[in-house]
Amino acid sequence: MSYYKHHVFFCTNQRDEGCACCQDFDAQAMRDYAKSKSKQMGLAGEGGARINSAGCLDRCSEGPVLVVYPEAVWYSYVDEQDIDEIIEKHLKKGEVVERLKI
Repeated sequence: MSYYKHHVFFCTNQRDEGCACCQDFDAQAMRDYAKSKSKQMGLAGEGGARINSAGCLDRCSEGPVLVVYPEAVWYSYVDEQDIDEIIEKHLKKGEVVERLKI
């Protein structure tokens, strides 16, 4: 069994020269929000979820993006409400949020 039930990677990359990137959408702040929210809900840590930053996940045209493992489900999001839905449905209940899936 894995140490974490879910491992979430947020692309927080900032590209040079004006190229599209997830950080254009304040991805680091959204990752920080998700990490804090998962802790508040008691979902963080061993047997729960781990929220991490990642370098470029190479899906810039679909950004901002995050991926949840071990299911390898990719999501895009717009705001904290989208992050709340991913945490509540996917991390807590194990349900894929189809409307945000890419």
